[in-house]
Amino acid sequence: MAFIYASTTQNPFQEMAFGAKAASAGDGKVTLNAAAPTGINGPAQVQLFRSAIRNSRDGIGLQSLAPDLFVRPLVQASDDDVQTVAVDAAPPPGTKTKLFIGNSNTEVGRALGEEFIKHVPAGTKGEVVIGNDIPGLRLLEQRIEGLTEVIKKERPELTIKGPLDSKSEPTDNYNAWNSIVKANPKAIAFLGVGGQDGVSLPLIQKQTGRKFLAGSCDIDPAALKAVKDGSLFALSSPEHWLKGYVALQLMIDAKRKGTKLPEGWWNPGTLVITSANVDEVMKRQVNEQSRTAFFKPIVDEQLANPTKYLKPLDQAN
Repeated sequence: MAFIYASTTQNPFQEMAFGAKAASAGDGKVTLNAAAPTGINGPAQVQLFRSAIRNSRDGIGLQSLAPDLFVRPLVQASDDDVQTVAVDAAPPPGTKTKLFIGNSNTEVGRALGEEFIKHVPAGTKGEVVIGNDIPGLRLLEQRIEGLTEVIKKERPELTIKGPLDSKSEPTDNYNAWNSIVKANPKAIAFLGVGGQDGVSLPLIQKQTGRKFLAGSCDIDPAALKAVKDGSLFALSSPEHWLKGYVALQLMIDAKRKGTKLPEGWWNPGTLVITSANVDEVMKRQVNEQSRTAFFKPIVDEQLANPTKYLKPLDQAN
């Protein structure tokens, strides 16, 4: 089997691959090809996927930031009788891939917004700057929609600026946020929706001595440390590990039993990480063994009750 993901260089994608590898290891009789480009590169990922069609014929999980590039490759896999599951981003229209394992990104953004307003008294005025790591990527746009919906409703006196392009690769993200922070000296908060924002914003606070509210999504180790030391008020986690695990386990089960994969949108859920639970999350993230042990009861419950987590594919948000 294979898990083809967007990049080896960023935590969100690594977490999904870790989950897929854990499902493979737990079975004990699955050979898994987990592969990704070094840095986001859609065409290079397509080549990895096409190779997997030839060499990983029992099933392929696909996590891509450029799903539109995979219409023909996904159709080719289906025509070659290779089962496929879309992970993190819904399968593009025109494919025969009918199972999507992904959280509600609208809920991820909404959860961050609900935590944000706890730190901003009603009636507060000022600018809130929002960054988008990959403009045009629908799943990040959904997070922004959820985030801004909460802020506009609950703190209407605030002025929302953005979303501004905050870039996705680590160095580019830091440089982009550094410029954004300098260009907005009166902003009271900077909020990101990607995995690297929670690393860059605390570092900028530390280096400049400037204090502002900062929050983000995903769970890079440096971002978790920032929640613990108070330089981030919260992280909204899409629980990427779960997505990778569930995708691989469902393909393994279907292959073992000779059954079809479930169809629809499987939503494993969202977790908000604050000072109240960051120690527990950091403990689970120590290594693969700690992740697997923590998630085992969650995975077992989800796999035992699929109808609780499945909705029609067109409801994915």
